[in-house]
Amino acid sequence: MHRRAVPAEPLVLPGPWDAASARVFEAAGFPALATPSAGVAAALGYEDGGTPVDEMFAAVGRIARAVDVPVSADVEGGYGLAAAELVERLVEAGVVGCNLEDGEDGRLKDARAHAEFLGEVCAAAAGRVFVNARVDTFVHGDGDPERAVERAALYVAAGAECVFPILAPVAVLPLLRAGIEGPLNVLAPADADGPALAALGELGAARVTFGPGLQRRAAGALREIAAGLTA
Repeated sequence: MHRRAVPAEPLVLPGPWDAASARVFEAAGFPALATPSAGVAAALGYEDGGTPVDEMFAAVGRIARAVDVPVSADVEGGYGLAAAELVERLVEAGVVGCNLEDGEDGRLKDARAHAEFLGEVCAAAAGRVFVNARVDTFVHGDGDPERAVERAALYVAAGAECVFPILAPVAVLPLLRAGIEGPLNVLAPADADGPALAALGELGAARVTFGPGLQRRAAGALREIAAGLTA
């Protein structure tokens, strides 16, 4: 799904936060879905990063069982699980891919240590789980695209099949595309339309996700409905 014949047609993966939203996205025709940890946390009543590991896996399992399309799960930094256990829990939940981020407690992890962990995950996965390595240089680092490229190179060498420089400015996408091997995941705003997504594809995005943006947009719509009921 990540190998594009047409640059303007990236793989667009909306982020369901529960089984109902997953079914809506599937019915709309999306070929695969990617859960956002922050969106799932909000649906379960937790702050971003505060979801207990068992509840997160239970939630993504319900989402995966609710649809027939492939589901990838954002599992943050891996919840401290050993690589083999993390992979087995992903497989048991019924998901076919995962995001693993290289930021923790507001700072970047040591890139080489994280690459070693990713290598262990990829080895344990043995093709059963697609590993998307999130690069947090634009969140917790100095925002230097060259640093993002350097970290991405370590993760690709470790076996990651896609790289996700989250919050990378649109202006640096061509530089990232030129410097990073393999598919590039780009975060789109929740209100992006077809032409905007196509433009991201032209700039190098093979995969487009929305993080918790769609869940937050839906919550905003619900607030408007609720306000109308009390007017």
